[in-house]
Amino acid sequence: MKTLPALLLAAAAAVPLLHLNSYVMHLLILVIMWATVGMAWNLLGGYCGQVSFGHAAFFGVGAYTSGLLYAKAGVSAWWGLPASVAVVGAFALLFGAVFLRLRGPYFALGTLAASVILGITAGNLVDVTGGDLGIMIRERTWVGKTGYFYVALALAAATYAVVVKLVGSRLGYYFLAIREDQDAAESIGIDTTRVKTAALAISAVLTGLAGAFYTNYMGYIDPKVVFALHDVSILAIMVVMVGGVATFAGPVVGAAIMVLLEEAVRSLPRLGAAHHTIFGALLIAIILFLPNGVVGDFRKLKALVRPRGRSS
Repeated sequence: MKTLPALLLAAAAAVPLLHLNSYVMHLLILVIMWATVGMAWNLLGGYCGQVSFGHAAFFGVGAYTSGLLYAKAGVSAWWGLPASVAVVGAFALLFGAVFLRLRGPYFALGTLAASVILGITAGNLVDVTGGDLGIMIRERTWVGKTGYFYVALALAAATYAVVVKLVGSRLGYYFLAIREDQDAAESIGIDTTRVKTAALAISAVLTGLAGAFYTNYMGYIDPKVVFALHDVSILAIMVVMVGGVATFAGPVVGAAIMVLLEEAVRSLPRLGAAHHTIFGALLIAIILFLPNGVVGDFRKLKALVRPRGRSS
C-alpha cells in the first residue's frame, strides 16, 4: 500500500509525455494546485478539528508575497515560494495568537472575518498592492504548461509527504486528541495551544506556497481573486468534504471532482450566473448521499454502482 502513492506520482509525472492540449493541461494543473490547498486545510480542519473559513488569507498572503517581490523588488516571482514560507509562517503565528483563543464556530467566524479584512485592506493599499488593478507578471517563465505542471506536482507531492509524516507522528496523535475532545487532551498534559498553533502554521505555509505558485502560473493577481471567500476558502473546504475529511487521498479526489465539475457546469450554454445554483445543488446531493466523502464512503458508492445479482 505504501508504494501506491509513489506509483501514482510516477504516472502523474508521465502525463506531459501524452502531449495533451493546453486546456486539458490547465485543468490538471488546477486540480493539482487545489489538491495541495485541500491537503493543507485537511491537516488543520480534518485532523486537528479546527475548521477554518479563512484559508484565503494564507493563499492571498502567499500570492502577494510572490507578486510584490516581482513588482517592488524587481526579482523573479518564483522567489515568492521560499519567501512565502517565512512570510506566511510569521503571519500564521500572529493569526493563531488572536484566533486560536476561540473554539468551534467562533474560530471559524473569526478566520472568515480576518480573510475578508485582508482582502479589503489589500484593495485599499493601492500604492503597495495596486488595489483592484492588481499585479501582473509580465515575464513568463515557460510558454507551455509542462513546466508549471511539474512545479505544481512537486508542491502537491511534498504536501502529501508532510501530511502523512505528521499524521503518523506523535504530533499527529495530539491533533486527533484535540479534535475528539480538547478538554480531555488538556487533562492528560497536551499543550493544546502549542499543538493547534503548529497545525495552523504548517497548514498556512502549505496554502501560502500554493498561492505563490498561483501568482507565477496565472501571471496576474488582485485582492478579489486571491482573497475570495467562495473561490478560495469555501472551495478548499468543499474539496475536502467531497473527497473525504481526515483521509489522505480525499483532497486529491475532491480537487479532481470539484475542478472538473465546476468547469463542466460553467460551460453549459445559456445559464449565465445560474451555473452557481446547479453547482450548489450537485454539491448538496453529494454531501447528503456521501457524508464522509467519496473516499470515506467508497464502499457505499461501490455498492450503489455494483450490479445486483439475480435471485435464483
